[in-house]
Amino acid sequence: MRARGPAGDRFPQGAFQRQVRAWSRLARMHNVKGVILAGGRATRLRPLTKVTNKHLLPVYDKPLIYYPLKSMARAGIRDVLVITNPEHAGHFIQLLGSGSEFGLKIAYELQEEAGGLAQAVGLARSFVGGDRMLVLLGDNIFTHDLRPAVERFAGEPHGAVIFGVEMEHPEQYGVIEMDGERVLGIEEKPAQPRSHMIQTGIYMYDERVWAFIDGLRPSARGELEITDLNNIYVNEGSLRCETLEGYWIDAGTSHDELLSANVAVAELARRGEI
Repeated sequence: MRARGPAGDRFPQGAFQRQVRAWSRLARMHNVKGVILAGGRATRLRPLTKVTNKHLLPVYDKPLIYYPLKSMARAGIRDVLVITNPEHAGHFIQLLGSGSEFGLKIAYELQEEAGGLAQAVGLARSFVGGDRMLVLLGDNIFTHDLRPAVERFAGEPHGAVIFGVEMEHPEQYGVIEMDGERVLGIEEKPAQPRSHMIQTGIYMYDERVWAFIDGLRPSARGELEITDLNNIYVNEGSLRCETLEGYWIDAGTSHDELLSANVAVAELARRGEI
């Protein structure tokens, strides 16, 4: 006799056991929500940012914020929180609305004062709750498909994931030291880098992140640093790094980077690669 599934469907011999194992894996999967950090004053991009948020500036034929939103949708994320500063929150709502244009459900949160990236991540606590999250800096543009990484992370028991790219001159970035995928350390702007792998603005955190943020102390800059948060996972041996393939740029760091992003994205769009 052939086995039946919960709905009474017949399975070929052996297929039912495989389906049970698949259901078991799904039961252990954690839900992953999305968080996009789109605040800040972006003084390095003035006068462009004197009257608007940098994430609303154009990159080729779209506002910059469209690119991380499309990356969220491509990764299979459906619930996304956009965190921005109060002055421009209305502009984001007017532009993005409910998120239906992207196949997303977008919520909004205000970062009323500059307190560092880890502080901004902490503002997502009520939105994410007991789920896990994929965090994107809103000025990062990339072509890598995050869906396999998100699905893998959703099935892992605990930990965090960062994403890196190889850079010929990594001295001006956070440099990642690794053993395989396991991160051994992250050093900010080292004079003598231990690798050419730099940290991008893409992070995934498990549900313990809120307790870790609560335990952070402000840096010399008076902010809660994302590197300090990541180092908590480093110290317990649970931080992995995956390598981004394809194009990546932090478009919001300077006028030159913004221009470079416009030129590169125009070419990628013409080739249908972004």
